[in-house]
Amino acid sequence: MAKKKEKPVILITNDDDITSKGIRSLVEAVKDLGTVVVVAPDRPQSGMGHAITIGSPLRMNRMNLFGDVEAWQTSGTPVDCVKLAVDKILHRKPDLCLSGINHGANHSINVIYSGTMSAAMEAAIEGIPSIGFSLLDYSYDADFTASKEVVRKIVTQVLQQKSEKHLLLNVNIPALPPEKIKGIKICKQAYAKYEEDFSERLDPHGKKYYWLTGEFKNFDKGKDTDVWALEHNYVSVVPVQFDLTNYALKKQMEKSNLFK
Repeated sequence: MAKKKEKPVILITNDDDITSKGIRSLVEAVKDLGTVVVVAPDRPQSGMGHAITIGSPLRMNRMNLFGDVEAWQTSGTPVDCVKLAVDKILHRKPDLCLSGINHGANHSINVIYSGTMSAAMEAAIEGIPSIGFSLLDYSYDADFTASKEVVRKIVTQVLQQKSEKHLLLNVNIPALPPEKIKGIKICKQAYAKYEEDFSERLDPHGKKYYWLTGEFKNFDKGKDTDVWALEHNYVSVVPVQFDLTNYALKKQMEKSNLFK
């Protein structure tokens, strides 16, 4: 008799907090594709990047938010959630880590600051194939109908093939109904960023405070970037790596005998 194949263990986390509509949509999209366990922050953690908690204790509480799906909320960052999940909840590495669905874009330079993508990156560092999903809609009550279809398609395909253990994908989804999305494009990260400014204001006591503002600018006119794909109604998929070595510059510096 053939041995019954075990379901893959899928860890789900995010940076918008465990009660967000995005993480609920992610759970709904994949809950029948494996054994799903949710470990997510107890409050919004957007822009936390790869921060970890080292100066205060971490706390975890079991939550009943997703029916029969095991779920925990933590007082930590998105990266803390992945670490705690592996060490204290699963007691093993999951077969796949999914982060999101983020309320708002994580294309181009946003990948550096994103708590969503940092959680996925932490998993990839630990040898867990990972995917971060983001919808280009910052609304609390955003429509995730198309996002759930995209998530299911991508996750199904990833699970069907033997993934490289450090697989890390950054998926951004345009805020459109399913019939308006043209398809999925494999892209590179655009050179695009915010031209930032700090708006200076006065509080009721007359003391100055500052509010970060800025305008998003795309300096990359290529048609193979995530920004281009999203502007033209495609889902963008960017393969990401955590090795930040500039190999071309390294080779150039070695050739020039610099620092010798």
